[in-house]
Amino acid sequence: MSNHSDATEFPNELAYSADRDRGILTPSDREFLIGRKSDYTEHSKKQKRNRIRRRLRNAILDCTILFEHLEDRDRETVFNPDDDDRDAYTQGITDMLAFLHLGTMGYYTPFKDMLGQGVNKAEQELAGSDYRMVNVEFNVDPVGQIDVDEVIDKLEFGDFEDITDEELRAFVRLLAESDDFSATSMRSDMKEQMTEFIEKVNAAAAQRDQHVEELND
Repeated sequence: MSNHSDATEFPNELAYSADRDRGILTPSDREFLIGRKSDYTEHSKKQKRNRIRRRLRNAILDCTILFEHLEDRDRETVFNPDDDDRDAYTQGITDMLAFLHLGTMGYYTPFKDMLGQGVNKAEQELAGSDYRMVNVEFNVDPVGQIDVDEVIDKLEFGDFEDITDEELRAFVRLLAESDDFSATSMRSDMKEQMTEFIEKVNAAAAQRDQHVEELND
């Protein structure tokens, strides 16, 4: 996963742009990791990896300073990218979490504990009080084998509320990988059905609000 040599394989053009300013990685670091530049000796490769590791460790330590001392307006600006770049930054945040989860495998403090402590700390910062306490749940449950007939029966009889998240994710994946499935040919029909679906959802919401008003009269 980390040894791709051609940046065109990746959809995140902003992240892989050769003209992007220095971040944790220098432009030279990126060229090295991506494989755009390969004329390194074994000794220079070792030095490069050492420098990247040191920079990463210092970046982790810098997060303490950023959390405690960066002004709110600066943080808000960082996490409010231009519309054209939003997907790239969303992917970057997702990959940052993935990198932390992967990197802390076997770490003496479990990732879920650090995640819970971090969210609690952020909530206390927002509240301006350490009396603000939240319960953070994080579990990694592997998707197992699903009973396709059972899921299809639920769909056929409209028992949508009985479909579990695990079944839904697995079934959508199976459907997308099926030779008989074509997302392109399905698009127009699904858009038409979605319009009708939204109308029903809105009608149900309006009816619910009206019912609540009647109960409160």
